[in-house]
Amino acid sequence: MRDFRDAKTMAKALRAGLEEQGLSISHSRALELVAGQFGYDDWNVLSAKIAEVAETKPEPVLLQPGIPVIRIFAVDMALEFYRDFLGFRLDWEYRHGPDFPVYMQVSRSGMMLHLSEHAGDASPGAKVFVPVSGVQAFHRELAERGCRFTRPALQQMPWGLDMTVTDPFSNRIVFCEREIKG
Repeated sequence: MRDFRDAKTMAKALRAGLEEQGLSISHSRALELVAGQFGYDDWNVLSAKIAEVAETKPEPVLLQPGIPVIRIFAVDMALEFYRDFLGFRLDWEYRHGPDFPVYMQVSRSGMMLHLSEHAGDASPGAKVFVPVSGVQAFHRELAERGCRFTRPALQQMPWGLDMTVTDPFSNRIVFCEREIKG
């Protein structure tokens, strides 16, 4: 439902509706009519009210999924594990200069991970929980590929079916297909 903060949109809709009926009014006249519909003397008073509310209204908080940062020690081993074994795509990599540590992003199906050789970015031995669908098919895919670093196994847990993989740097990723309780 619209309120006075939508006055400009309402004025545009009013003008368009009147145009369809063969009546033409200016945008400023449409704003004045909308202000009157809300009980304000004129557009200037309504405009001031909109500005006042905009100043006091906090911006909405829109959280997005986090991107875990995983500590790595060797780019070639990280790519063998995350790209070649898990099937992630290398999106980008960055180094401050030649022979500097790498910071890179890998992704698969909307999940992103940042892999970093920078000592202060993360601690080895981290654990990341990843909700998935199709964990059994993912397990079959990984079993067919094979990996010298890990042997993923499925485990039924109270919250769902887990598959844990451990990267060459002792970081664990738990892929879980959660059970929907009805």
